[in-house]
Amino acid sequence: MGRAFEYRRAAKEKRWGTMSRIFPKLAKTITMAAKAGGPDPDMNPQLRLAIQTAKAQNMPKDNIEAAIKRASGKDAADIAEVNFEGKGPHGALIFVECATDNNNRTVANVRSYFNKSGGELLKTGSLEFMFDRKAVFEFDSPEGTDLEELELELIDAGLDELDENEGTIYVYGDYTSFGSLQEALEGMGIEVKKASLQRVPNNPQSFSEAQMEEVEKLIDKLEEDDDVQAVYTNIE
Repeated sequence: MGRAFEYRRAAKEKRWGTMSRIFPKLAKTITMAAKAGGPDPDMNPQLRLAIQTAKAQNMPKDNIEAAIKRASGKDAADIAEVNFEGKGPHGALIFVECATDNNNRTVANVRSYFNKSGGELLKTGSLEFMFDRKAVFEFDSPEGTDLEELELELIDAGLDELDENEGTIYVYGDYTSFGSLQEALEGMGIEVKKASLQRVPNNPQSFSEAQMEEVEKLIDKLEEDDDVQAVYTNIE
């Protein structure tokens, strides 16, 4: 999604930090990371970052440990990743990433959210070319940081863009550079608050405030669903 919308979403996520409804999403991310690369965060960069993200959202340590243990249990095998693509109000394009143990339930729920908002689900792959896959890292701006110097140090690791907003630095790179950027930031002693692979629109569109209200109602409804891990749009 566009930068302005991304910043609003980041602010909203910060408010959600103490709310229990975000914890199941974080737990699924941790469980899937542990299942894919092992339960030791020192040997599993994906898990290490998932834990850092959870801690930044004030997720209790017991919840994090339980999510890691779940990776070796039968429940972990039942969690599958599934994506949905659709059009929301006023033609807004929406890409939804889910992690679910009941695909029929998730499909029914996501379809109902779109239908009730006047939108519609599209065939899988319809919007894939409308979004670029990006590795995105967020962290607090270290005191005295020279952004130009930081940018130069990260270029060799695959940096595409570096941005700063209200004390938070955003680092963007191609999704294939996720590992190298992670290693570079860790090597610099930077504590990442959030790291993820995101879908950034390659042709973001502007909407009026009234239109935005309708689109955001759908986005909020989607994000309230425990099976939905992330929602991306072409909003500028």
